Amino acid sequence: MAIVLHSSPLLWTRLAALVFSCVAFSVATHGGRLYHGTGDWCIFCWAFSFAGTLLVLLVELFSLQTRAPISWKNFPITFACYAALLCLSASIIFPLYFLKGSSSPNETRDFRIVSTVFSCLATIAYMSEVSISKARPGEVAGYMATAPGLLKVCETFLACIIFVFVSDPVVYERNHALKYCMSVYCICFILSAAIILLCVGECTGCLPFPFARFLSAYALLAVVLYLSVTIIWPIFNFDPKHGGNKDRPYNCSSQMGLCIWDKLMAVAVLTGVNFILYLADLIYSTRLVFVSA
Repeated sequence: MAIVLHSSPLLWTRLAALVFSCVAFSVATHGGRLYHGTGDWCIFCWAFSFAGTLLVLLVELFSLQTRAPISWKNFPITFACYAALLCLSASIIFPLYFLKGSSSPNETRDFRIVSTVFSCLATIAYMSEVSISKARPGEVAGYMATAPGLLKVCETFLACIIFVFVSDPVVYERNHALKYCMSVYCICFILSAAIILLCVGECTGCLPFPFARFLSAYALLAVVLYLSVTIIWPIFNFDPKHGGNKDRPYNCSSQMGLCIWDKLMAVAVLTGVNFILYLADLIYSTRLVFVSA
């Protein structure tokens, strides 16, 4: 089996991401003393990114792309985008839970600072990989290397964060309006994830309708649904007339991490961000339909 190693900016970027993510989780597990469940999430983010990058490097090193049961035009950049978002979330969450107001020994704190720094470096490396790998104007590339494909990754990732915030503790069962919001999050997440899987698995040609028109129709539906949720969620969580609380409780300042009110606000912000992403997705998908026509 021939080993092929071509020096390129993409290769060095992947190697940097591999090293940075490895250092981040190695240092954290060695001396970070992670006692909260959030620490497990951060370790997962770094370890998953490291393992996936190692897999991509090995496949390309041994020229196994044609034997892979997935689309190699779509998988590496899809993974790199998810890894960038995972490391970014760990870079935010880790210091929030393990450095903010920490009374740990200096040595433990130093380990945590090192993990945070290398997590940020890994985030930059993965973002650079995405920037290098994404499709250029006029270039023939897989769907996931285009702007709509990368937007799908961001949409599903933000939806996952929303799921975490609304389920710990469960905050959407107080009335039917919030249950409607939760159903919108689930529907849009499932459809976006299905599109990603179809592209990575090269199954878009199996659909009984044009894939480009399906993308445009789904993007329009998602924009309408998220617009409604962007309005409904703040009303039923922060308007006193509907049982909400517009003022941040005083005890939130003394709690480790995020209190319930902070999580509700975070969901409202993430919903607005996802609405903007779906709107941009709609614009790109509509252009894709006209260009195809």
